[in-house]
Amino acid sequence: MIIEKTVLADVFVLKPRRFEDSRGWFSEVWNADVLASHGITASFVQDNHSYSRDIGTVRGLHFQSPPRAQAKLVRCGRGRVFDVAVDIRRGSPTYGKWAGVELSRDNGLQIFIPAGFLHGFVTREPESELLYKCSDVYAPDCEGAIRFDDADIGIDWGIDPSAAILSDKDLNAISMREFVSPFNFGG
Repeated sequence: MIIEKTVLADVFVLKPRRFEDSRGWFSEVWNADVLASHGITASFVQDNHSYSRDIGTVRGLHFQSPPRAQAKLVRCGRGRVFDVAVDIRRGSPTYGKWAGVELSRDNGLQIFIPAGFLHGFVTREPESELLYKCSDVYAPDCEGAIRFDDADIGIDWGIDPSAAILSDKDLNAISMREFVSPFNFGG
């Protein structure tokens, strides 16, 4: 597995090896020992599967706060998305900065996003599906959202923000300036 650093400490892009033959391919997408040797540790307890019908569907920017904070390992099983992580750890030298990667069934890339980061994505193909492992279970009382088009973050989603397809939760998300982070850098 190839593991690449991003501009955000602790956020990594993973490229699992694919073993192909006439039937298709096989890929090991998670190996705790291999990833631990690169400083990536997480104990996953929940798997999520997200389906988005239309191009331009935005889901995010989401987080789950302590005591139910979640690390995520995200991959695309069908279609193509632009996936983003934003550092929201108070005191971090990269607070409010983002890293993004295109995930697709074809490229097989994954992104590891530790707790203390926002997560979101936009679909670039119809019928896109994301699969992600989470280090804690969903806890609605701990969930939160920041506007995907927040100017203080400045993510280039590759779409006209006014044309984004959003949930009510994401339409009503707060700005970074209104947000008081429950996460601290280094602990």
